[in-house]
Amino acid sequence: MIIESAKRLNQTSEYYFSRKLKEVRALAAAGKPIINMGIGSPDLPPPPHVIDALTKSLVDGPAHQYQSYKGLPELTKAMADFYEARYGVRLDNENEILPLMGSKEGIMHISMAFLNPGDEVLIPNPGYPTYTSVTRLVEAEPVYYNLDASNNWMPDYEALSKKDLSKVKLMWVNYPHMPTGAKATTKDFEDLVAFAKANSILLVNDNPYSFILNENPQSILSIPGAKEVAIELNSLSKSFNMSGWRVGMLLGSSEYINTVLTVKSNMDSGMFYGIQKGAAAVLKEGEKWFNELNQVYKSRREHMWKLADLLGCTYDKNAAGMFIWAKLPEGAGDAEAFIDDILLNKSVFLTPGSIFGSQGAGYIRFSLCVTEDKIKEAIGRF
Repeated sequence: MIIESAKRLNQTSEYYFSRKLKEVRALAAAGKPIINMGIGSPDLPPPPHVIDALTKSLVDGPAHQYQSYKGLPELTKAMADFYEARYGVRLDNENEILPLMGSKEGIMHISMAFLNPGDEVLIPNPGYPTYTSVTRLVEAEPVYYNLDASNNWMPDYEALSKKDLSKVKLMWVNYPHMPTGAKATTKDFEDLVAFAKANSILLVNDNPYSFILNENPQSILSIPGAKEVAIELNSLSKSFNMSGWRVGMLLGSSEYINTVLTVKSNMDSGMFYGIQKGAAAVLKEGEKWFNELNQVYKSRREHMWKLADLLGCTYDKNAAGMFIWAKLPEGAGDAEAFIDDILLNKSVFLTPGSIFGSQGAGYIRFSLCVTEDKIKEAIGRF
């Protein structure tokens, strides 16, 4: 006998990368020399002293006990100091910061904390697929707002003004934008905050890419009055090569943070002590760390541009983040068919833009989380 699954799963499928990587692994197991350029999982190590901080903490008295849902004071203080130093945003570390086990967890907790069945959620198209899947899991309704290159992948407020927004409670934004790498200006953030206030919408900026190939990291919380309607997710995954550590943070007014904490405190029993100690240590890294990290990505990007050129793609050289968002040449056909052909015949895995929404049709995405040697090898295959 098989027990029937919940109806909420009828509108939610397995995450694309979870499904596709099974195929990629099967090809590799069959002897195919796969080069994976599809995933944004940093292949570089975190700073050595961060690993030392974790290992040394394992003999501390409270290391193996349950931890506070709100995190170690040492960690939240490091997060507050990081935000003040890097973004010019002052936060009360006791009340305006909530450590997370990765920002993906935060997407779920925020949605559970604020959305009722039938509420509507503005979701960028193209955008991170998890915004849609989590919205559906909590039985709210996705409402897509289209982004395109002609407007630098920013919201079209004229088009939004023509929508019925009366049921919209939450809006996801993500700048620097994934998958396109578009960067928001201060004016862009001001416009977003004004739009949220005018329509009584909670704005959530998902901000994990601001230190990767980006000269001007910004937080939406730096905009005057933003805390009234905006909260921000951030992560150590990309900035410090710690994706497997699962350390994120939610930042905003104490009222919003406490609402999310109500959910989180019923979902886990705190983050592992050693990971918190390592995270607190890494947040003290200075400019040297980011400069050296970005030198690696710059060099990789130069080579990846050559590969994109070989495929006849066009792209924006001013984009931020660890991806290249590239438009396929005219007549290339469907992006998923295009990347499947390359996977089978060249053993190179790329990401089709269509998985990020209908506005991603005709685009592919290259990840910079692959060594220069592997990029050069891929170039050789073409």
